[in-house]
Amino acid sequence: MWGAIIGDIAGSVYEWDRIKTKDFEFFSERGHFTDDSVCTAAVADILLRDLPPAATLQEWCRRHPGMSYGGWFAEWMWHESPEPYNSFGNGAAMRVSPVALLNRDDLPAALAASDRVTAITHDHPEGMKGARATVHAIWMALNGEAPATIRATITTEYRYDLSRTVDEIRPGYAFNEICQETVPESITCALESATFEDAIRNAVSLGGDSDTVAAIAGPIAEALHGIPREMRAIARERYLGDAGDILTVMKEIYEM
Repeated sequence: MWGAIIGDIAGSVYEWDRIKTKDFEFFSERGHFTDDSVCTAAVADILLRDLPPAATLQEWCRRHPGMSYGGWFAEWMWHESPEPYNSFGNGAAMRVSPVALLNRDDLPAALAASDRVTAITHDHPEGMKGARATVHAIWMALNGEAPATIRATITTEYRYDLSRTVDEIRPGYAFNEICQETVPESITCALESATFEDAIRNAVSLGGDSDTVAAIAGPIAEALHGIPREMRAIARERYLGDAGDILTVMKEIYEM
């Protein structure tokens, strides 16, 4: 979960000011958490307390307005009787890291929980698949599987093309918000990384939907490599000082 939030913060600066290099200031003064972090914390809250998914996600997002929520989602979060809207946007995948963390001993339970928290908005098959693939990759990394094994499994199970390297993806890659063209690339950024920071730099350097690509790659890389204590401290103290609710659920997640 820290991986998603730090990825979100590091990528937030470059969501609209895109770059094609790994050489950038990781923790910028302009960095901030976005809807990716809010929705991730909401999913954690839903699972920790077995809360109603739609109402809880709405409550979290209403408590944090103005976070660059996507167009359809921005309407959904205020609807009195929210219904899924057949989305396959990458918002399905960026919020599900707590699912893997809280079900690390049971893959079927993790995938079922992924469906539960995804179907309230992103009920299109590609949206459901993007969330499941992300959870599956994190779950495998948490359980000690090697990047090559994760790559092979995700390719087989979800029919994603993970054959290209980051350097091969980068030149022709452009901003995109659909699962089909962000989840495979995000997974590749994590699997090709040497460290957690390297994964986030890979993600931002693609020049796409930087905060979300980094928020998807981040928890996979966290499970593979861990995150330095000092990096978590910077994120907490510099960017999350006014987000006590996010910090509270994160503390609970990591104490379990």
